[in-house]
Amino acid sequence: MVLVTPPAVDHAGEVWALAPGPTLIVCADADAALEWVAAAPADRRFHAVTSLSRSAAVLRSQPASSPPDVLAGTPQDLAALLARAALKLDPIRSIVLAWPELLLAGEQPAMLDTLLAELRDVPRIVLSWNPSALGDFLERHARRAEVVGALPVDADGRPLPPIGPARYVVIPPFRRPLAIADWRDAVEAKHPYVWGGGAIGGGERAAPCDAVLSTRLPTREEFRALAALGPVTLFASAGQLPYLRTLAAPLAPLSLPGAADRAQDRAEALRAQVAALLETGNVDAELMLLAPLFQQFEPAEVAAALLKMSRQPTAVSDQADMPPVPPGRVKIFVNIGKKDNVGPKDLVGALIREVGLDKSAIGKIEVRETFSVVEVAAGEVGQAMRGLTDGGVTIRGRRIQARLDRGP
Repeated sequence: MVLVTPPAVDHAGEVWALAPGPTLIVCADADAALEWVAAAPADRRFHAVTSLSRSAAVLRSQPASSPPDVLAGTPQDLAALLARAALKLDPIRSIVLAWPELLLAGEQPAMLDTLLAELRDVPRIVLSWNPSALGDFLERHARRAEVVGALPVDADGRPLPPIGPARYVVIPPFRRPLAIADWRDAVEAKHPYVWGGGAIGGGERAAPCDAVLSTRLPTREEFRALAALGPVTLFASAGQLPYLRTLAAPLAPLSLPGAADRAQDRAEALRAQVAALLETGNVDAELMLLAPLFQQFEPAEVAAALLKMSRQPTAVSDQADMPPVPPGRVKIFVNIGKKDNVGPKDLVGALIREVGLDKSAIGKIEVRETFSVVEVAAGEVGQAMRGLTDGGVTIRGRRIQARLDRGP
């Protein structure tokens, strides 16, 4: 079967009813694999192949007759697991090819052909936004398949033209809620309309508006409705740009403030706060306290040391009795603790749902009064810290900041 749908996981909900488990989902990259397992129904066991060594260990630890209900990965990674004898194909009951338009590049076609040859008799579902562009591929791997959905062609079979202009920002889904404010500043919108699904154009917020933001990949008709409201900006992944070019022309990138810009803004705000205190406040008592240090060090060095001290956690004594971290894991300091009514389950949920870590990558969690320390597999530390800090993750209403734990 071929399902005509935009290249976004949230448009492919029909798959779960059509694909009995165990299901193999072949997708373009590791980020897409994480999106698939995050969207899987709660009653299905899932695994995203983001690390070959870890995935091989997970698959080998389970009975060969009982693999995960959903296994998602790239053609290269799935073929590598097959070559290592970690992936057993006999239990697989369905295979989903997630938008071959994104898969047919580089070395992926050869890997994909090899994988599908091994799964010759397994029912497959092909997700595509333009099946007519997959003629040879569909002839080989989904011959005479039923096509479900509206094809993007006119009555004569010609591709439909783009609807109108738009701008786009390539940004991962977990960062999009945080980036809305940056988009509003970048386009200088006074009456913005943000759409993330559902009906378009209803309510007072839709009219009038001077800028439109789509945080969800729209269908052709949804984009037409958004374009009728005002200039459109689309949040998308890099792999979705070919699809967007069939909807919008010209399609131009939009730059949002980055981490360096925000850091510079915070630094300027801190300097302004210090200057205001020096101009209007009385710091005589503090100067007397620091006077002995000024005889030994430059005043600028003393100020820098005080600023560094202010950024360090205060509950140092709480860390003294923490056990050493096991080999292969690294400790991450997180700025929430018992006083925030946070428990280990809150942190595990954020790391799995918001950051996209596999549960097996998360180790022991120590929740202390004002902070927590989480053990994470060494290979996942960067993803964990970026996801928690830059992704705008909140727990119990508090914005999360994470860094490498420096110990007591």
